[in-house]
Amino acid sequence: MRRFPEGFLWGSATASHQVEGDNQGNDWWAAEQAGRVPHRSGQACDQLNRYSEDFALFAELGQNAHRFSLEWSRIEPTPGSFDPQAIAHYRRVIETARSNGLEPLVTLHHFTNPRWLAEGGGWLHREAISRFERFAREMARAYRGLVRYWITINEPGVYASQGWVVGVWPPNRPNDIPGALRVLRQMALAHGRAYHAIHAEDPDARVGVAHHWRIFDPADPRRRGDRLIAAVRNRLMNQAFPVAIRRGRLIPPLGNARVIPWLANTEDWVGLNYYTRERDRFDPRLPHRLFGREMFADVERNHLRWEIYPEGLYRALLAIAPPGSGAEVIVTENGVPEPDDQDRVRPTYLVRHLEACHRAIEAGVRLRGYCYWSSLDNFEWAEGFEPRFGLVYVDYTTQTRTPKPSAYLYRDIIRRNGLTPTPRRAPEAG
Repeated sequence: MRRFPEGFLWGSATASHQVEGDNQGNDWWAAEQAGRVPHRSGQACDQLNRYSEDFALFAELGQNAHRFSLEWSRIEPTPGSFDPQAIAHYRRVIETARSNGLEPLVTLHHFTNPRWLAEGGGWLHREAISRFERFAREMARAYRGLVRYWITINEPGVYASQGWVVGVWPPNRPNDIPGALRVLRQMALAHGRAYHAIHAEDPDARVGVAHHWRIFDPADPRRRGDRLIAAVRNRLMNQAFPVAIRRGRLIPPLGNARVIPWLANTEDWVGLNYYTRERDRFDPRLPHRLFGREMFADVERNHLRWEIYPEGLYRALLAIAPPGSGAEVIVTENGVPEPDDQDRVRPTYLVRHLEACHRAIEAGVRLRGYCYWSSLDNFEWAEGFEPRFGLVYVDYTTQTRTPKPSAYLYRDIIRRNGLTPTPRRAPEAG
């Protein structure tokens, strides 16, 4: 038996726009209605009204933690005006999680912005920092003593890249690398301000970021160009943000590397989102992609064509929370999509990635929890509803929830608080 530490957090994760439904006040909804993204979220999983039954189900499935986000646009529908009904709603959500034995891990920004922020320049505007700080302060004040784990921002690098480099997410500005870098810089500073605002309201809170960590390897390690472009992408996408909030340095190309004292040491715990590895080939014809392109080797891939590479989770954990650093880390996202409810890939995927987690613990990483992405099938941004990441199948017509075999496999792992050397087959319900 490979046991996990006592008190280990076993959970799963969601985000407001992906599950709640009817989020009409944010920039994603506006983009959906305008046809700037290919799918509409609509009622999503209707979790705005079904959170209580969902949390009870997650508890029945053995989970003791749940990661979710607060929808900024519901809570602050106009600048500086906070809706007491929305604040009361999320208080009920948090209290319901706790009453079901689920430790809340609460995210403040998970890819969506209030329309008023987006229409005023979004994260490119200089006042975005102070506006996010204000929101964080109000949330810490409203939920003081109820939330221990705060996540200020989810995947800032992904947000900047998808909106300003790839351009498939709002504000849909492809090839705008300077814009993406400014957004990353603004988000780092906003995190620092939010960190201090939260602690001013609740000194016992623990504040972190959910970092997306992708393994960047050279397509051909013998080629200098491939090694260089993989290193550049690793520096920008993986390392720049953690360096900013740990050392207070905005390293090039985010800044001039000068130390910002109030930004340093603004991370009480580390959130890690890990999905895949990318093998990079240098290509001088692609300046808008930082002179690199991904090479699709003949390897195991998921439904979205991402490489399934469990070793990458081990590598990511050692890189972002090295043994001896004192850093405590929680895997805040890790999961695999399938197109239906058959769970052909997920059970083995789950076990292999948890094996990587256990190896990291044995190597000295202070891993304190794991949240599978995602709790439910949901709205997967530009990919719509077809990629199903959930442990629980959702019929979007009836909103019926049906746990998949992997949900019961995960339940049994949680009950044992460990992995057994048994075949990777999902058990039956019961």
